[in-house]
Amino acid sequence: MAGSLLEQRSIDVVPDEERHGTAFSQFTLWLGANLQITAVVTGALAVIFGGDVVWSIIGLVVGNLLGGAVMALHSAQGPKLGLPQMIQSRAQFGVRGAVVPLLLVILMYIGFFASGSVLAGQAVGELTHLGETPGILIFAAVSGVMAAVGYRLIHAVGRVASVICALAFVYLGIRLLERADLGALLGDAHFGLPMFLLAVSLSASWQLAFGPYVADYSRYLPRTTSTRATFWWTLSGSSLGAQWSMTFGVLVAATAGGAFMDNQVSYVVGLGGSGLIAAFLYFVIALGKLTINVLNTYGGFMSIVTSIGGFRGRQVLSPRGRACYIALIMVAGTAVALLGKDSFLTSFKDFLLFLLTFFTPWSAINLVDYYLISREQYDLPALSDPNGRYGGWRWDALAVYGIGIAIQLPFLVTHFYTGPLVAALGGADISWIVGLIVPAALYWALAGRKRGTKAEPTPVTADHVG
Repeated sequence: MAGSLLEQRSIDVVPDEERHGTAFSQFTLWLGANLQITAVVTGALAVIFGGDVVWSIIGLVVGNLLGGAVMALHSAQGPKLGLPQMIQSRAQFGVRGAVVPLLLVILMYIGFFASGSVLAGQAVGELTHLGETPGILIFAAVSGVMAAVGYRLIHAVGRVASVICALAFVYLGIRLLERADLGALLGDAHFGLPMFLLAVSLSASWQLAFGPYVADYSRYLPRTTSTRATFWWTLSGSSLGAQWSMTFGVLVAATAGGAFMDNQVSYVVGLGGSGLIAAFLYFVIALGKLTINVLNTYGGFMSIVTSIGGFRGRQVLSPRGRACYIALIMVAGTAVALLGKDSFLTSFKDFLLFLLTFFTPWSAINLVDYYLISREQYDLPALSDPNGRYGGWRWDALAVYGIGIAIQLPFLVTHFYTGPLVAALGGADISWIVGLIVPAALYWALAGRKRGTKAEPTPVTADHVG
């Protein structure tokens, strides 16, 4: 079973005899997952909503590094525990209480699946000459099949995408620089704090939203894998890929304006050329989106299983059961994509910033608990026992999580809501900074006093969690 392409496990612990790979696999996976059209659009939003080229790029760098560091700390948990990311939330919120962040994570997966399908559907539709809606449906079906095959195929596609998409972005960058007056763009630098912080927030939210994903794709690494190596390879792959794509998006938006806004996929492909080159670029766009959409489908399926398992107890999931959960995520994401495809840009920006309000406090609580309170050791059997060490509902952690969400609202800026303190800050959105610091401090004060500084080490077997 260790060498089988078809994955058999879901949320159970990966035993040592099935562990494989090196930390470098995290670099190729996350590079490939970030060299894609949605990251291009995310970078473009910084200019479309009022920023200049220079400070937008600098802001995006800051956000990618800060958010990427938090994301990579989650990735480093995978080899140590051999568990998917979100089941670890049971240690903080309780075996059943973890359903609260889990439901929000599931919504995130569906939202990202939908937004990715809109752009990939345009590429598939052009490539097959079937149109956007059939393109979305084809893309969703392929994503579901790949997610059902599982971990090994996901990493294999990540390796291929990291090479092909990097080559395509080099070519597109050269073509863009042939058209753009780079000197004029870089010379028109005018710092504005609100727009700078919007750029930081866009890229930070992009990276922080990967927090619920990352340990899913590092949990098969050998237990002896260095925490430092996992952290740095994940951070470098994700931040490099995202910054590359987002910088390209900034330059495209600054030179193309409305032409890019009207149809992002067609404009980028047209930049590269026509005929076989255009067909290749449509394929690259679909491949880049496929890499990340499979992660959305795969992670969504495991989050649903984790949510249900907290109430029904540990259960062995058959291949048919896996397929049903994956189909559920695929259908929901496709439906949202078809409904929202005509208002993509504004909706996607608000979706990113809205997500940030829910996942910054979750990241803060999870990381403080894992690294500072439990010292990287969890009682694994108790993660499946609502009467055990972690209980069914940990109301103190849930209260801190709620406070972490609420404390951000006065500082939040979205299309449909602006907090009362935003005007005093010149329109700047600092909600994500508040959402990291406040819940981290509160959780440390409350949970650190109630629990010992180190959990009892527990032997890891495949029977411990489910």
